[in-house]
Amino acid sequence: MDRRWHTPRPFAVLLTLIGVAAFVWLGRWQVHRAGEKEQLFAAYAGAASQTPVTLEAARSMTDATRYPLVRVHGHYDTTHTYVLDDQAREGSVGSIAYAIFEPADGSNAIVVERGFVAGKVRGEAPPIPPLPTGELEITALYTPPPGSGLHLGGNALPRQTAWPKRSIYLDVDDVAADAGRWLDERILKLAPEQGSGFVRVWRPDVFPPERHRAYAFTWFTLAAVVAAVFVGMHWRKQTK
Repeated sequence: MDRRWHTPRPFAVLLTLIGVAAFVWLGRWQVHRAGEKEQLFAAYAGAASQTPVTLEAARSMTDATRYPLVRVHGHYDTTHTYVLDDQAREGSVGSIAYAIFEPADGSNAIVVERGFVAGKVRGEAPPIPPLPTGELEITALYTPPPGSGLHLGGNALPRQTAWPKRSIYLDVDDVAADAGRWLDERILKLAPEQGSGFVRVWRPDVFPPERHRAYAFTWFTLAAVVAAVFVGMHWRKQTK
């Protein structure tokens, strides 16, 4: 039998247009995010080849997508230490240690990511190497803190009494409130160092661009499916 076009109802047209538009918008947004992530990964990839600058110079840079390598003198606040639990690195589960660093120039203190320590016993927090004491110089990447996502229940750090205090996310504002001081909104990620006891890899703690492209493909496919279903429902065989 021949096929012919059956006039769709206005509601079906409207629903299809909304669905296609929504899926296309989501796909385009994912493509845009993939481009942003490419720039982010590129910034980290070139970090090691940078010439170190002072922390003051890094703080004065206006390009938010640049993560400068800094060299800073000062000492650690050995009283306030923090651990991010339930973290994974290359198939290992463990913890990431954080501390507060006091620059020698008296400027705002800053959170330092010391690195990842893999757990040896499943479900048990790994031992964290002790902080160095006294004046020292550190080389680190000046970056935004890891995304903490949505967390409920407010700041749980002040309710803990044992040090280091533990959490499953890092929020600089929560750490500042707990330590009772102003902290830089960014953090320092220490450079790799043999014998430190930590695994240190300079890379963003975010989805890679490939993941966003896969999501974009899914959304565009759904847009095509909605359009195909609409056409299939209205371009159909004639009935006697």
